[in-house]
Amino acid sequence: MKHALFALVAAVSLAAPAFADQALATSKNCMACHAVDKKLVGPSYKDVAKKYAGQKDAADKLAAKIIKGGSGVWGPVPMPANAQVNEADAKKLAVWVLAS
Repeated sequence: MKHALFALVAAVSLAAPAFADQALATSKNCMACHAVDKKLVGPSYKDVAKKYAGQKDAADKLAAKIIKGGSGVWGPVPMPANAQVNEADAKKLAVWVLAS
């Protein structure tokens, strides 16, 4: 019984942050162009995570791109700047994307 309760608590605590960050991505309109596991207008978050895997400064790079936008990395369609996203939220989103 004790192990089942621990497993349930662990599962909920692992799922909650992922949901919270997807909720943040939705609230900041990221999900209009991106999806976790498929390309929409922009790359999937899984593809972004693969591209930046192992790079120590990846979260900072992605957070800056979230705020300032970018172009040329994933093809001809530029990612617009997202001035409504503050630095703390951009970093939280970047860490979540890298964990996808």
